[in-house]
Amino acid sequence: MPVTSAGLLAYRPTADDAARFEVLIAHMGGPFWQRKDAGAWTIPKGEYNAAEESPLEAARREFREELGIDPPDGPVIDLGSFAASRKSITVFAVDGSALDISRPVFGEFELEWPPRSGRMASFPEVDRIAWMPLDVAAAKLTASQRPALTSLAAVPGGRGVS
Repeated sequence: MPVTSAGLLAYRPTADDAARFEVLIAHMGGPFWQRKDAGAWTIPKGEYNAAEESPLEAARREFREELGIDPPDGPVIDLGSFAASRKSITVFAVDGSALDISRPVFGEFELEWPPRSGRMASFPEVDRIAWMPLDVAAAKLTASQRPALTSLAAVPGGRGVS
């Protein structure tokens, strides 16, 4: 049975062109991703148990846990579910125009580091977040999450979102 996860993709109009928009994505934390950029960014997301919460509830919870920021309110767009190795990721989009990302507080995880050392170290789940135009975000996101951007751009309403 695949692992289920859910994510919340915040979007907003760009400052220079209200007909275009950008999305908020996060750079994965920890020593493996530290020096990587392309393919090392993610939609704020995480695993959930479908018997305990809905995908949207999980996406909102994970947004808060990973970024330390309350997720934006407002109408939500279901972008669909996407396969990622042994996972299924359900992604929702929400207008994040009013979102203040100036003081994120990133969630943490523990990992044996260095490998086989017997020492546990704590690392942030993500180490930075940024607003990026869709084309830039597509180059930075993990390959399995890029279809969410295609789905967002295809939403009726001119610039891809209504």
